[in-house]
Amino acid sequence: MKISKSLMTNIISVLLIAIAFVMPSSLHKLVLDTGLYALSGALTNWLAIYMLFERVPFLYGSGVIEQNFEGFKRSIYNMIMEQFFSHKNIQNFLMHEEMKIDLSPIIENTDMSPAFDAIKTTVMESKIGGMLGMFGGESLLNSYKEPFVEKLKTALISLVRSPAFHENLQKHLKKSSLQNDLISSIDKIILKRLDELTPQMVKELVKTIIEEHLGWLVVWGGVFGGLIGLVASWLV
Repeated sequence: MKISKSLMTNIISVLLIAIAFVMPSSLHKLVLDTGLYALSGALTNWLAIYMLFERVPFLYGSGVIEQNFEGFKRSIYNMIMEQFFSHKNIQNFLMHEEMKIDLSPIIENTDMSPAFDAIKTTVMESKIGGMLGMFGGESLLNSYKEPFVEKLKTALISLVRSPAFHENLQKHLKKSSLQNDLISSIDKIILKRLDELTPQMVKELVKTIIEEHLGWLVVWGGVFGGLIGLVASWLV
């Protein structure tokens, strides 16, 4: 069983008080004051920490986290949207990710038959369509489908890898509504998640994050309280 820092500090303070009553009279006041001041400092800090999370009757300001639940949620929302998902950060992200975009695999796996069919129809319906009919018509054109598709894919891949294409893509991303749409979607997701939070959940969240570190406040409250008591026993 793990004993908390707060409990250990309080136990040591109480032990000092108890030991004071079996000490010689010359040391009684010194040890007693040290123990009392240490216990006072530790208990005061422990109560202050406890009041952050729990309401204590007749103690104004206790349960501050639950009482300021809505403000806490707004702070979380503002921090996330302003620090992580600002327009500037989203724009930088899109610009950075745009440089990683490689459309080559998509082009390689795309069926180019509709493009070839469109050109074949255009040719056959043109004035030279009749002339081609004497040499096989559509059958002749179909024999060129495979090299046409390969050349078309090569040309498209070269296009999407060109600096001019990426430059135009960046300009489009800057002017498009993609950023606003993305921010709007993120905004809705965060608001929906925050709406699911309850005061108890927020309290437990904060408690889990900072309780370990707040425990040292009790320890140092006991230490400094004991030192003050030690000095006070010499002065008074």
